[in-house]
Amino acid sequence: MKKKIYYHDTDHSGAVYHANYLKYLEEARSEFLEERGFGVKGLLDKGVGFAVRRQEMEYKAPTYYNDTLDIKIWVKEFTPYRIVFAYLLHNQEGKLIGKAETDLVCVGRDLKLAELPADLKAALAKETASKA
Repeated sequence: MKKKIYYHDTDHSGAVYHANYLKYLEEARSEFLEERGFGVKGLLDKGVGFAVRRQEMEYKAPTYYNDTLDIKIWVKEFTPYRIVFAYLLHNQEGKLIGKAETDLVCVGRDLKLAELPADLKAALAKETASKA
């Protein structure tokens, strides 16, 4: 996913405010799922949601106004109840900006732990098999 950096993304130093990267990771996850036929709205309409269990972000270099981030995302692992996404973030010059992982749990409308839908598990299995 490509993400252009706007002035409102930055702080007083001119670099992207650290918490904004969490938004970018969320956008990358949404696009990843949508590209595979699992739009977030459609999942929510079926009563399937995700809650962040753990988030890690290792910052390697700053990103500045008018930069473009290239966010590579893949499924690192999944279980019947969880998906762990991994990311690499590079700027337009190919410089490594950061590495991240998001550990999500599947929840129902009641926000209680729920099993991933069978069709999503099948798609994730195919995705991770193609990376092996």
